[in-house]
Amino acid sequence: MLTLDRSRCQLMVIDFQARLMPAIADGETAVANALRLIRAAQLLEVPACVTEQNPAGLGHSLPEIAAAGLPTLSKMHFDASRAEGFAALLAPGRDDIVVTGCEAHVCVLQTVLGLLDRGLRVHVVADAIGSRRVQNREAALARMACRGAQIVTTEMVVFEWLEDASHPRFREAVALIK
Repeated sequence: MLTLDRSRCQLMVIDFQARLMPAIADGETAVANALRLIRAAQLLEVPACVTEQNPAGLGHSLPEIAAAGLPTLSKMHFDASRAEGFAALLAPGRDDIVVTGCEAHVCVLQTVLGLLDRGLRVHVVADAIGSRRVQNREAALARMACRGAQIVTTEMVVFEWLEDASHPRFREAVALIK
């Protein structure tokens, strides 16, 4: 199947942290879309998790991300898949990982490459990732795509998770992206 099947997906929210976000170009958009994805995942019963890079230095997740109450992994590795406790974040049978986060060219990129190296299918949400400089974000997207990650948008993910307009949560899910 080429579209995202919510029964095989997991959402990974990487490093939307208090001290980092003010420096992210168009960070408000990335955060807003990450929150849409978190809410859609909860609504459609897609497992989700959060990572925090060096929380002692960068602070914890933004309050609106933390409020979702998702399992959270504190890490020092830029590649979350190399962090102790990472395997416990992965839901069994969920081989399609939908990725959102910051910074695109550091932790998102290295985590995506690590996930791909583990044989997982990775879908990077282009409108829900960010970097301090737009050029770094664009270069990261190109490199991730070149290595086999699928580049998607928030709306693509939500509509693919829904599958069709007769889904009982259709109106609620669509309301998240309007």
